[in-house]
Amino acid sequence: MTDPRPVIAAIRDGRGLDGPGAALIAQGLADGSVSDAQAGAFAMAVLTRGTGPAGRVALTRAMRDSGHVLQWDLSGPVVDKHSTGGIGDTVSLVLAPLLAARGCFVPMISGRGLGHTGGTLDKLEAIPGYRCDLPEEEFRRIVRQVGCAIVSATGDVAPADRRLYGIRDESGTVESIDLITASILSKKLAAGLDALVLDVKAGSGAILKKPDSAGRLAQALVETANGAGCRTTALITDMDQPLARSAGNALEVAEAIATLRGAPGALRDLTLALAAEALALVGQSPEGLEAALDGGQPAEIFGRMVAAQGGPRDLIDRPEAHLARAPVTVPVPAPQGRVGRIDVTALGHAVLALGGGRVRASEAIDPRVGLDRLAKLGDAVGPDAPLAMVHAADDTAAQVAVAAVQAAYALGDAAPGPLIRDRIAP
Repeated sequence: MTDPRPVIAAIRDGRGLDGPGAALIAQGLADGSVSDAQAGAFAMAVLTRGTGPAGRVALTRAMRDSGHVLQWDLSGPVVDKHSTGGIGDTVSLVLAPLLAARGCFVPMISGRGLGHTGGTLDKLEAIPGYRCDLPEEEFRRIVRQVGCAIVSATGDVAPADRRLYGIRDESGTVESIDLITASILSKKLAAGLDALVLDVKAGSGAILKKPDSAGRLAQALVETANGAGCRTTALITDMDQPLARSAGNALEVAEAIATLRGAPGALRDLTLALAAEALALVGQSPEGLEAALDGGQPAEIFGRMVAAQGGPRDLIDRPEAHLARAPVTVPVPAPQGRVGRIDVTALGHAVLALGGGRVRASEAIDPRVGLDRLAKLGDAVGPDAPLAMVHAADDTAAQVAVAAVQAAYALGDAAPGPLIRDRIAP
């Protein structure tokens, strides 16, 4: 069969998607033999009728196999993590070297931020000289020698997804759980993983804000990844407040380094929880994870990874010498009280307006700008305790951000919910 129309019609009529049909669509997306009109019709059929669980697995495998799939021959398990995105989420920068310190290998293929959520690659590129775009052989060498590397996807990783991703945006089919699942997993599984741990955000700063939506996505991701042969669990985690106290690329790198050097906080707590999940998936005990993080080896591994990818060799010891600072820093005043609610998406948009993110993929980012010392739920604020500090390129941008942050916070008596809301396993 070479005509995609019967495959589209089968989904449209509720008969689902089988392996040969998924392979035809994925290959046609990659080589151009499926037209934009057919791709849009396929996406709309999936959105309205669904593929079914077996169809999700078939589509994920087919999109993974539409390009190059890495194979590894290493002395330990190959593991990775994926987050659905949030504010102040720099877990990857702490988790990858922590797992490497426990004998795992972490070939992390990450993405850039778009909209209100930050991207791991944008954060790392706040480090002078850091190279995200590496040839495969160099990527392999760093993973083998250091234990982890964090890079961008090459052009031959899941090319079917790259094309379908843009068509989903244009055709109004972004929210399909089946297509989101296949998109996330096809890229991650192309890295040749033994195990994958997922961090699915829920709350006001998440892509999927309703707990039931986050739960459905987490269940679909876990079922599909395991069906495609990769051991996977997921944590549904809180995004009703920023994960860390910083939002903005250089500021978040600095906080990740502080966490690697033993600083407490939710960023540390979630990293340890996800590391424990990853180790359990590959049959290792999570005992001693806190001691490992505090012992300094993960920080040393992160420093080696940064240096191997072109960054400064002394970043861990002297982050302030390398991470650029914004020229304007101002507090965000608040009346006396306690934080009762945070519109976390609005905080993300405030960083975006400062120049710390992008609306279009081609836009440049200012790594210096953002927010830090962010107040969290239940924190006391007032004349001597601002809601945050704004780091801006100029006074005008700073004052706009001050107003945006003030609007994102409401005072009240609400207490924070649990950091980890649920765990999803096969």
